[in-house]
Amino acid sequence: MAKSKHYYIRRSHRYLGLILGIQFLLWTIGGLYFSWSNMDEVHGDFQKKPEPLLSAGLPLVSPSVALDSIKKTAGIDSISSIQLIQILGKPYYQIRSKGVAGNGMSHEHSGHHQVYLVDATTSRIRPALSRQEAVEVAMARFNGNPKIASVEYLTATGGHHEYRESALPAYAVTFEHPTATTVYVATELGTVQKFRNNKWRIFDFLWMLHTMDYQSRDNIGNIMLRAFSIFGLFTVMSGFLLYAVSARWLKRGKKRVVVR
Repeated sequence: MAKSKHYYIRRSHRYLGLILGIQFLLWTIGGLYFSWSNMDEVHGDFQKKPEPLLSAGLPLVSPSVALDSIKKTAGIDSISSIQLIQILGKPYYQIRSKGVAGNGMSHEHSGHHQVYLVDATTSRIRPALSRQEAVEVAMARFNGNPKIASVEYLTATGGHHEYRESALPAYAVTFEHPTATTVYVATELGTVQKFRNNKWRIFDFLWMLHTMDYQSRDNIGNIMLRAFSIFGLFTVMSGFLLYAVSARWLKRGKKRVVVR
């Protein structure tokens, strides 16, 4: 006996629903968490102390003097930025340039970019932050007085690491705190880069499931997401079609009962 269109549509709808059901559940759970979360808490903003301001009366040397100091030790092809920052209360010029790093001086590898830290009062180039300095920088920016739980030196991170795609090397300073917050300090930039806590980690995991990007988290145009979006459309359309076919099938059944 030949099977009806109603059977095949119902069967297709059932299997599509089974395949997509788990992902729809994950999308729903993720959406609920995103919508009910306080993003300030996810980003750890309540744990960040405002960065201290530098006095306008500081006897700063000209940035050109700082550049001259770099030229004496390394070749510079071009400059992308010069920024005045403070490290543990002292002013420094953070100079990003292109060229050949020289004499083991501090530089950040980002393509061919290098970063130099030059004392803004003496024009002396300083090395990258030491472990103790990185810990002090992290503690100075963390709101409260928790104890240090651990300190880790990072030279590489994988695609799933919470400090992925950020400046390296860096120190990961984790505090004894209910949120298990880790503050990441880039040694060659001399500044705090990231705050990561448990709420952020949950958010990041659910975001990965939400976008279905299991590599970088942020590619919302990946093949998996596109495929499931199309399957989702087919599932909805098959549901409408199943409803229409079922309605006709029921009407025919009623007519047959009346005829009898």
